[in-house]
Formats: sequence, structure tokens, C-alpha cells
Amino acid sequence: MADSATLSRRQKLRFYGWGYADETLSPEEDALVRGAAQRLGVSGSAEVPPPREGEFTLHPPRIAVPAALAPIMSSTPYDRLVHSFGKSFADIVRMFLRDVRRPPDWVAFPKSENDIAAVLDWASSANVAVIPFGGGSSVCGGVEPDVGDSYTATVSLDLQYLCNVLEVDRTSRAARIEAGALGPELEAQLKPHGLTLRHFPQSLQFSTLGGWIATRSGGHYASLYTHIDDFVESTRSLTPSGLLETRRLPGSGAGPSPDRMMIGSEGTLGVITQAWMRLQDRPCHHASAAVAFPGMTQAVAAVRALSQSGLYPSNCRLLDPAEARNSRVGDGNIAILVLGFESADHPLDAWMTRALELVADHGGLYDPEAVTRSLAPNTGTEEHRQGAAGQWRRAFIRMPYYRDLMVALGVITDTFETAITWDRFEQFYEGVRERAGAAIREICGHDASLSCRFTHVYPDGPAPYFSYAALGTADGNLADSLARWREIKRATNEVVVSLGGTVTHHHAVGRDHRDGYERQSPPLFQAALSAVKASLDPAGILNPGVLIDPAGRAIGIRGALAGN
Repeated sequence: MADSATLSRRQKLRFYGWGYADETLSPEEDALVRGAAQRLGVSGSAEVPPPREGEFTLHPPRIAVPAALAPIMSSTPYDRLVHSFGKSFADIVRMFLRDVRRPPDWVAFPKSENDIAAVLDWASSANVAVIPFGGGSSVCGGVEPDVGDSYTATVSLDLQYLCNVLEVDRTSRAARIEAGALGPELEAQLKPHGLTLRHFPQSLQFSTLGGWIATRSGGHYASLYTHIDDFVESTRSLTPSGLLETRRLPGSGAGPSPDRMMIGSEGTLGVITQAWMRLQDRPCHHASAAVAFPGMTQAVAAVRALSQSGLYPSNCRLLDPAEARNSRVGDGNIAILVLGFESADHPLDAWMTRALELVADHGGLYDPEAVTRSLAPNTGTEEHRQGAAGQWRRAFIRMPYYRDLMVALGVITDTFETAITWDRFEQFYEGVRERAGAAIREICGHDASLSCRFTHVYPDGPAPYFSYAALGTADGNLADSLARWREIKRATNEVVVSLGGTVTHHHAVGRDHRDGYERQSPPLFQAALSAVKASLDPAGILNPGVLIDPAGRAIGIRGALAGN
């Protein structure tokens, strides 16, 4: 039992924010963030310093653990702090407020499935809530141990030791992978086989395969293979009622899919421990273009044509004028389409040529020489990541790091993402901008920066991803920022669902989106899901309050959104 040193095998994380503990912004990045904050009205004099471990007073564990489990259990302040929250805006603010009211009593670091089964057996008998934990990158309250007062204690179940690629089927192009493997870990193990999962969410470095499956993660493919669902061949999960393992098949029409039941279950039905995943050969052909449009109407029409063309670009991310300006690839007057293709099999000239014909039909302008350079054989120069496409990618990867400094400066900066069909998009886009903008203005007392991009596109509609920034406090009182964020989150949940969109396209439900999920999910389905949970988790110990409440327990929407 660890009481002074972490049991974690990984590089030390920053417990209060994004990234590793020893990472810092470059001077240029620091100046960039402070400049953006100043334009929102921040003076800089009220900056809140980052917290230190010793500034937190955590309640002692409320339950003793059995001797058999002691070697895998930790109650160190660092481990409990890392597992108290995810990485949402509200999570970071509460860390800066030094406000961790409900840390996990224990953090379990199982080394095997037997360890997991032992934890679940003990927890079920001792009325202890168990929160499965992958990389902890949730931005919707999905790993927070705020489960109400009906449980004796809480345990965060960290799967980081289950991190191996166990078996590779090169013939079928698939692999059996443990659920605790971080993105870079599994890719490094697949590389010697010339294979890749090629599922690259923004959180790749700090998220795990099991977390991707449990939350229906969205990857880097903008079309065709958009979600982790597309790559899952079979799953293996431990539930309090026993093992649930599905048959490995390329496809099946044999009734409702048990894999689909686990994909998106967010740790409420079982602990995903392994999965057979469909892989791809590593791409060696790339093509990219940055296409400028005079306005969103033409740009949206071009993207719809691309999505319905059967070309299936790997990158088809449309930035509206405000998003292009914020990413420093536009001046605020033009929309930018970041377009790309990749293949392990064939050159992409024909695909890119046809795609550029389509965008030109809608007034899109691009640099032909840059496109030609991107089509050159892969020589390690990564020409396809240069120019506007490269600039957008760099801004995309570094944004979570910028957000932490914004929090300290009193700026509310967050996102909300959704999906809508093409026939309703124009009304939806204008409605969200008008209603969300008005809500932020009313809550914060001033206009906010509100922008949009498409993260993924389908033949029947896009997945718009909205970003906003507003001054939350001018005097260093981060409690004001948090209170205003709560109001904005409730408002944006209501806006996207009432206008016909989904409350989340790929960020999962967790606790922060549960109100919207309940509005869009049929009551009869919720009842059926509750029945499934009662069968797999009779004591209701797994991630209580996420998606649904366990039978007989009124947990409701807690965590950051509820103000706890």
C-alpha cells in the first residue's frame, strides 16, 4: 500500500492541468496567450499562481482496503489529486481554486484482470464506487468520483499497467491490445509490424484505447473512419457479474451487437480490459491543400459536395472566418478548408485533383504549387504539414496547454461540439451563434469570441465544433469564472439539443452533458439501459451518475455542473 510514493509507472503528470509536470510554454506561446487575454480585458495583475500538492487538505480514506489488495492501492496526495478530476475547464479552475472536495479514497493500479476482478468483488460487497480511469483526459466530468453520499467510499481504477499489444494478426490486419495502452504506446508497438491503428484524437498522448472505446472517441479521420467504433473488432470486459467477451468477426448480423453495448458505456457497465482492433498499413502517400472561401455559404456547399463524393478525405476540416483568425490562418474575413488525403497503397493525385475541382466549383481558391509539393513522395519532409494546414495542426495540438494559462488569467475558454444534418445546418449554425452568443453576453456582461469548425463530415451532415472565450473575472476571483462557466454550459447544452443537434459528437456524456443526453435519449431506451446495468452491475458501483443513475440511487447531475 503506497502512502508516500506513487504507484504510477508513467511520467509525472501535471495534476492541476494538461500535460506533464515539467512542461512549460515557450516564451512565444506565453506572449501569444497573454496577448489574447488582454484583448478580452485581462490586465494580468490578478493572475492566480498554479497550485502545489501541499496546498490541498484531502480527507483521509473512509475505508480500509483488504490486505490482499493493499499492494495495488495508493492513497498518496499526488495519486488522489491526479484522479480527482478530468481535464475540462471546470476541472482546471477547481484545481486553481484549491477546491477538491471529493477526491477518490483510494487509487487502484491493477496489474492484471485478476486484480480488477478482486477490486470489483470487494467494492460490490463493501458498497464502494469504482470509477474506471484510462488517461484522465475527460472534458465532460466522466472520471470524477463525485457519486453522492450513498456509497461508503470511492476508488479510481487506473488501468495503466494493462498497456501491451498482446497479439498481432498481420494476415487479417488486426491486433489484440490491452485497454490501458496510451496512444503513443500502442502505436510504438504496432510500428515494427508496419501497422497503425491511425486513431489520433487531440488527446492522443494522454488517452488510452479503453478510454476511446468507452467514450466513443473521435479520431483524426474527418470522414469514413470518424469514430473508434469503426475499428473495434471485439471487446473483452470485466463486470461485477463476470466476464463479457465478444466473438472476433469482421461483421455479423446476429442480433443486437454486444460490442455496441460496451462502446460508449463510459465505465458504467464494465471495465474494458482488451479489444481486437482493426488496423491499417502505415500511410506513405499524402496530399494536402488549404482552400480559402469568401464566406461560409460557399465553403459549406463545397464541404457537402466533398462529403457526398465518395472521395473520403482524411482531413476535411472547415474553419469559419472567426476560427481561421483565431488559428492564425486567416484574417477573419475568409473561411478556410484544411483538406487532406493519405494512403498506404496508391498515389493520391486523382483524388486531390477531383477534390480541388469540387471546391473550385464553389469559389474555393488554393495554391497549386503547394498542392504539388504535398503530393511528392514521402521523403520525411512532411510537406503536407506545412502552410495553413500545419499552422492549424500546431494550434490544435497546443490549445489545451494555452487553456491552463487562460484559466489562471481569469478567462473562460471552452468548446462544445455537436452534429446536425445538412438540410438543417444553416439555420442551426446561425441559431447557435445567435443564442449561445446572447447567453454568454448576458452571463458575462460582454460579447465573447465565438467560432466554429467542422471536425468531421458525413454524407448526411457535419459535426460542428464551437469554441468561445470570454472574461470570467477581472479581479482574480476564479469562483466567478466557474459560476459563469456553469451557466454557459447549461445554456449551450440546451441550445444545441433544442435546435436539433446532439449534445455531444465525440466528447462523451459524462456528468456535464447528462442533461442534454436525457433530453435526446428516448425514455424507453433509458429504462432498457438501466435494466442492462442492473444485470451487469447489481450493486450499482461502476461510475455512478454517468449516463444514468444506478437502480435505487438518486445521484443526479453532480460534479462541476452541479456546483459541487
